[in-house]
Amino acid sequence: MINRDYTEFAWEKAVEALAIDSPTGYTDKAAAWVKDEFEKLGYACRRTQKGGIVIDLGGKDSGDALLLTAHVDTLGAMVAEVKANGRLRLTTLGGFMAENVETTVVRVYTREGRVIEGTIQLCNPSIHVNMQYEDVKRSFDTLEVVLDEDVRTAEDTRKLGVEVGDIICINTSTRRTESGYLKSRFLDDKLCVGICLAFAKYLKDNQITPERRTYIHMTVYEEVGHGAASSVPEGVTEIISMDMGCVGDGLQCTERQVSICAKDSTGPYSYEVVGKLIAAARTTGADYAVDIYPRYGSDADIALKAGYDVRHGLIGPGVYASHGYERSHMDGVYNTLLVLCGYLNV
Repeated sequence: MINRDYTEFAWEKAVEALAIDSPTGYTDKAAAWVKDEFEKLGYACRRTQKGGIVIDLGGKDSGDALLLTAHVDTLGAMVAEVKANGRLRLTTLGGFMAENVETTVVRVYTREGRVIEGTIQLCNPSIHVNMQYEDVKRSFDTLEVVLDEDVRTAEDTRKLGVEVGDIICINTSTRRTESGYLKSRFLDDKLCVGICLAFAKYLKDNQITPERRTYIHMTVYEEVGHGAASSVPEGVTEIISMDMGCVGDGLQCTERQVSICAKDSTGPYSYEVVGKLIAAARTTGADYAVDIYPRYGSDADIALKAGYDVRHGLIGPGVYASHGYERSHMDGVYNTLLVLCGYLNV
């Protein structure tokens, strides 16, 4: 049975991944880090044309392979306009709300390699000046990026190398509490990146080769809906997305559990796979919940939409305040690892 030391390793690696800015479309450094980490553990990896990483965990080639997916791309933004006042209008990369990023520190990456810090602020943000402050609807038309440079015109900003299409990365504010809670932007899905690395390390440390051929695909376009639309290895019959479990009103899961998704906004997951995931949780004693996610789509869904003839499932540690300032717990990480071990009988 996997022990909690691997939970610590999972969080350690998640923290490293969270420190690498990787919004959708700007993931090369994070993908290179993933490849390096799995190769350090002794696994063969290959980079896809889209920029994802496919890892072979080994196993028998019996025509019934399993593919686990997680994603290294996160939410982020892009410069949509250099405004006349030198500030930046942004456009989102992935689905997040303006209310969740007001007053957040960001980094702007120019094409020339310069990194410039700034803050997302309401236009005219001083409550002592703006008489309509409380009434302004927060949107990406009423928010702007204020650069921490002496810029007052569009020309001033362009002299710094900032231009339309430059990447805007949002500060993660990663923390772990003494009570075991994990808080950060982009636990979706870098927490599961850490979990996949911990599972791979467990196999290697204990010289375990899965009986069933098993792969991991770390995708780089999940947040915009086509992460696993390609590069499914030959022989794969099942895909399980390793992604955040939803926590919220009307759902059972907490941050301390592993969530097994029965249905999301795309439709039901494979009844067979969901049943086997529940059985794996019960066999290993994992604390789990089965839920239906009302606003969600996964890489496993995308693989089916792309035409792959596979069964699919979705599990992950419970994550509160998804696509905002997210929170999970070390127990949720451990319970997710238990289900993985139970599903593969390792």
